[in-house]
Amino acid sequence: MKVFKYLALPLLMAAAGAQAKVQIFACEPEWAAVAVEVGGDKVEAFAATTGLQDPHHIQARPSLIAKVRDADMVACTGADLEVGWLPLLLQRASNPDLQKGKPGYFMAANYVRLLGIPKQIDRSQGDVHAAGNPHIQTSPANMLPVARAMAEHLGQLDPANTGYYQQRLGDFEGRWKEAMKKWKAETRPLRHAMVVVHHESWLYLEDWLKLNQVATLEDKPGIPPTSGHLAQILTQMKEQPAKVIIHAAYQSEKPAQWLADKTGIPTVTLPFTIGGTPEAKDLFSLYDDTFKRLLAAVKS
Repeated sequence: MKVFKYLALPLLMAAAGAQAKVQIFACEPEWAAVAVEVGGDKVEAFAATTGLQDPHHIQARPSLIAKVRDADMVACTGADLEVGWLPLLLQRASNPDLQKGKPGYFMAANYVRLLGIPKQIDRSQGDVHAAGNPHIQTSPANMLPVARAMAEHLGQLDPANTGYYQQRLGDFEGRWKEAMKKWKAETRPLRHAMVVVHHESWLYLEDWLKLNQVATLEDKPGIPPTSGHLAQILTQMKEQPAKVIIHAAYQSEKPAQWLADKTGIPTVTLPFTIGGTPEAKDLFSLYDDTFKRLLAAVKS
């Protein structure tokens, strides 16, 4: 019996190692969702933030450091979105597999065309991102190149399952392209609609839907709206009224509601990411709910 036990133990340990899942630390819910779409049951993804949190400002808590320490991949937006907390997590976790240039280091913004690149950097302008606007998840078109890059990284981390990841990617691509066709048809009434936004969060959504952003409630990115700036927008809206005022679920709705009360322009709360609204439960329903809410607000 003892001989059997000693022989079986290495076999059990080997089997456990073969079945170990790729551990993914995702900074935002959308990248955890992409990882699961491509990785299936070969990955386990943890999202460090929720749809009701501002991804710019997160505390580098000990629990997050522990998660990074045990991760095989860190999947984040990049483009300086997490500059206030991700470098600290990586430094304190001291995980050599998550260093820049390694397969375990994945920044989604590296795989899409960035918009809103500033011509000059001046911190007096507010929360300006030198690489460009980091809120790439607001356009469904950006999910495909990110998913393709994710499949490549997972294949490098887990070569034995490269074929599995490519098969999952192909399935996701087919379903996503069909969904984008549906969304394009449904959102035709939104084309060229004039919108006011709380923060420069929606540049990619505006580009995909062909919306016209005419004002931002924040005078400077990342700086709370001031009464003086809101008064200027109120004057502007009397001459050039917008169709809708947009703000993300994690942002205060008070400035948008103030302008709505003064102008009669409807406001809409968009999920921004998975979990931002009860209906935005995964990647597909994230955009389903975003477009449904926008259409309802514009029609009202």
